[in-house]
Order: sequence, then structure tokens, then C-alpha cells
Amino acid sequence: MSNVSPASTLTRWQRLDEHDAPMRPLDLGLIRRLYEFTRPYAAKRNWLLLCVIVRSLQLPCLTWAIAAIIKGPISRGDSQGLMLGVAGFAALAISTQTVLHFRQRFALELGELVVHDLRNAIFAHLQRLPMAFFHKTKLGRIISRMTSDIENVRIGVQEVLFVSLVQLGQMAVAATFMLWYDPILFGMVLLLAPVLWGINRYFHRILSQAHRDVQESFSRVTATLAESVNGIRVTQGFVRQERNAEMFTELVADHATYNYTVNRTQGMFLPLLDLNSEVFLASLLLVGGYRVLTPEVGASIGDLVGFFFMANLFFTPIANLGTQYNQALTAMAGAERVFRLLDTEPAWSDPPDAIELPPIAGRVQFRRLTFGYEEGRPVLSEISFTAPPGESIALVGHTGSGKSSIINLVAKFYIPWSGDLLIDGIDIRQIRTDSLHRQIGIVLQQNFLFSGTVMDNIRLGKPDATDEEVIEAARRLDCLDLLMKLPDGLQTLVGERGGSLSLGQRQLVCFARAMLADPRILILDEATSSIDPITEARVQRALFRLLEGRTSFVVAHRLSTIRHADQVLVLDHGKIVERGTHDELIARDGTYAELYRNFSQASAA
Repeated sequence: MSNVSPASTLTRWQRLDEHDAPMRPLDLGLIRRLYEFTRPYAAKRNWLLLCVIVRSLQLPCLTWAIAAIIKGPISRGDSQGLMLGVAGFAALAISTQTVLHFRQRFALELGELVVHDLRNAIFAHLQRLPMAFFHKTKLGRIISRMTSDIENVRIGVQEVLFVSLVQLGQMAVAATFMLWYDPILFGMVLLLAPVLWGINRYFHRILSQAHRDVQESFSRVTATLAESVNGIRVTQGFVRQERNAEMFTELVADHATYNYTVNRTQGMFLPLLDLNSEVFLASLLLVGGYRVLTPEVGASIGDLVGFFFMANLFFTPIANLGTQYNQALTAMAGAERVFRLLDTEPAWSDPPDAIELPPIAGRVQFRRLTFGYEEGRPVLSEISFTAPPGESIALVGHTGSGKSSIINLVAKFYIPWSGDLLIDGIDIRQIRTDSLHRQIGIVLQQNFLFSGTVMDNIRLGKPDATDEEVIEAARRLDCLDLLMKLPDGLQTLVGERGGSLSLGQRQLVCFARAMLADPRILILDEATSSIDPITEARVQRALFRLLEGRTSFVVAHRLSTIRHADQVLVLDHGKIVERGTHDELIARDGTYAELYRNFSQASAA
């Protein structure tokens, strides 16, 4: 068992999060960016804002109506006036609930529309990011942006923003009525403002970081869960269940600790707001009662009742706004992380003047090319070779020698650090990536199948292909009979990640996909490593037909698959140490010959 403790695992995660910038409470820049996502729905947003304004006026007016009825018809004993007043109050109450219905409806709809567009924007942005981003970013962190962070933004739009605007408007209108009822008592209310401001400032600074820590810790939990599920075979195969459980328990405990911090702080903050409000109301009652009981002052009990109704309407939202602020901080944390992802600039992108690649012959040239995945650590150094149109280039070497890096560069998943990579004489940097990919076919060692049928996955090579063209591609590959033996033939569902098919069947589907695409450049990366010898013999015959007339790059540990290559490049530590045909390199009795002998001995054993 490893001697790495769960605590050290947590420390590693925290180091990974150190690049995150400190969050500012209620960042106006983030709010403006969220507002931009409401522009396509300006009509709904404006109706919603109108509902907010009307409801902000209605709630104090309801309170004013109660005070007016008490001060007027009730105090005068006017029964007819009382009935008219109650009827007016009922009508106002009904209109208030009607406005509430539309305010909630519009807020929910607008929030859903904003979240819908945000998710689409994130997904589209992810599709444009180069491989380097996914090489460095954990899947769980990406998933958490699409799930918990987006949901927090939804709450911010649907439940926080417009509810808070209503309550702030309610407080402003109530304050106006209080000033009208008794300016002296209202002056006392103003004295409370610095106290509330100080309490809010102190607790909100703590809660701002606490909510951000909760979001980050949840991201770590999500990332670890995704990693554990994807690697469950390795976990069980190496009896790592207990160790992984310890690591996950530590991360969950860490997440719970941050949640406890938030809850403890809120448990102090909200009661403190309530206590201050209640103490202040008691003070107002004392001073107001004295003013009513003192004839020289001339204050009326009716005005005092109206003032206290409005004071209650003024103070009640304060505690609610405290809760809303906490939710707003959570939404800000989510929005900050979402927009940080959207603002992630790719390591490279096509220049504005990149050209649409015309139909190519398939000539590929590497000229003194150097490349690496991490700065200062090149994996290819001064690589130079030419692949003439229609020739097959075999890439051979030990693990880590640079074979996959070469095909990653040909496919323009990465860009060279220095030197040139030319396609038909055109620098790959000046070619539009999508136009290049339309003329390249790729079959990888770990082939990925999308949910759907076998036919759907083959058709990925040519989305507008007919069923007959898909069938013909499989027939040319000489695997149609094998695919038709599946439970539902080409209509067989492949399951998640192709789980309902064997490894060999998955690779046959990917071969058929490449055959259907009819590319000018074909990349085969360990493409037959999971196929049994009998199936491989059939696929080899089909591959000769597939490779004919196409420039191909073949990476394989099975040297038998590259014996007929036009050119074999032998790599070692990022350099080409030998080149030639299979027979020439065997006669030379160098690195390639040694690799071939080792392979032959391993096969015989």
C-alpha cells in the first residue's frame, strides 16, 4: 500500500487550485457579464423589471392601507368607510399576488434561458480548446463548471437578484413613508445604518472566501469521483478500494469543513441582524411612545402605528437580504469559475488569415521541428523527414520516444515550437484546422465510440453518408460479416463508450469509419493492438486497400504491421536515429533490427 497520506493528497489538490485568483464580493464585472446573457431576452427581462418595480410599491402600499384604515374609518367609527377601505385593500392584495405570479414566472424563465445559453457557450468553447487544455485539466473540474457552478448561477438569477431588488425597493418606499409619518423617528433609523454596514462588512468578507472554498472543495470531490469511476478497473485490479476510499473520505471531510464554516458564520450573522433590528424597534417604540404621550410634541397615535408598520416592513428584509447575500456570494463564486473557463485562451489558434485547405495530394514535410508539451522539456528535437504522397510512414521506437507526438502534430492537435511542418508545401500554422481535419482520418489505440448504433459511429467519418455507403465501407474493409453478426447488426447499440462491444469490434467500427471518410492522410496509432490474430489478418488485407494512394503514418508495437511500409522512422528520445525500409534496417543490424528481434522472441514465447 502506498505511504502517501490522504492529507498529502488534499495538499496536492490545494496546490492545483492556487492559481485561482482571490474572489471579490459581488463583482460588478461578473454581474455585467451575466446581464449580457439577458440581452437576447430583453422583452422578458424588461417585463420582469417592471414587475419588480410595481411589487416594490405594492407591498408598502398594502401596509399603508392597513394603517390608513385604522387611523381613518376605524378610529372614526365609520362602518361604510371601513367596508370601502377593506374592498380597496382586497383589490390591492389581489393585484399584488398577480404581480408576484408574473415576477416569479419571468424570473424562472429568464434564469433558465441564461443557464441554457451559458451551458451552450461553455460546451462550444470546450470544443474549440486544443488538446493541451484537456491534457492539463481534470475532467471533474470541467464537469463541476457545467453542473454545480451553473446551478449556483441559476439560483443567483432566479432567486437572488430580483427578490433582492424587490426587497431593496420595498425598503426605499417604506423609508419614504417613515419620513412622512415622523422625521424624528426616521432620523433614529438612519443612526442604525452604520451599525448594519459594519456587521455586513465584517461577515460578508468572511463568507465571501468561505463560499469560494466550498465551491473549490466540491470541484475536488467531483474530479476525484470522475477519476475513480473511469479508473475502476485499475482500482479493483490493484486492490486500491480502501486506499481510494481513504483519499475520497479526506476530500469529503474537507468539503464538509468548509460547509460547517459557512453555516457557523451564517448562524452568527443572521441572528445578529435580527437582534439589532429588534433592539432598535424597542428603542423606536420607547421614543415614539414618549412623543405620543407628550402633548407638546403633537405626535398622533395613528402616525405612530403607521410608522411602526412601515418600520417592520423596513427591517424585515434586512435579515432576508443577509440570506440573499450569502446566496449571491455562492452565485458569484460559480459565475467567476464559469467565466474563467470561458476566458481560457487556447495555447494557440488559427490566425485570422488562415487558408481553407484545398484538396491535397498528401505530401507531409517536417523541417528541423522541435516540440514539447511542457516549457523547457522538448519531446521532439530537430526532426526532419518527408512523407511523399501515397507513401506509408512507420514510426517505431520505445515508449516515450516521440511517435505519438509526431502524429499529434500532423493532426494539428498541437503546434510546433520551432521548425516547419508543411502539408503540400503549406505551413500547417497557416491552414484552417477544420479544413485539415476534413482530409485526415485517425484510428487510435483507445478508440472512442459515442452513444448510438454501430452505423451512427461509422457515419461519423462522413456525416452525410447514406446507409448504403456505410455498408459498402464495411464491405471494403472485409468486416461486414463480423459486424452483421452483432445482435442487431449495424443497428446494434454500442453502449456508453462502446461498452457493449469487444475491443476488437470497437476497432473494426473505427476502421470502417476511416474507410468511409476516404482521407488523403491516414493516421493509425497502435490501431491493431486490440485485435486478435485471426481478425488482424483480415484487417491487414483491408488496410492495404485503405492505405493505397494515401499518405499514412503508422505507429505500432507489432512490427509485423509495418513490414511493408515505404519508410520506417526509428525514434529514440525525440530524435530519428534510423530510417529506411524494413529490409534495409534489418540488414543494417541496428536499433530497428534489435527491436524486431525482441519482438520476434516475445511472440515466440
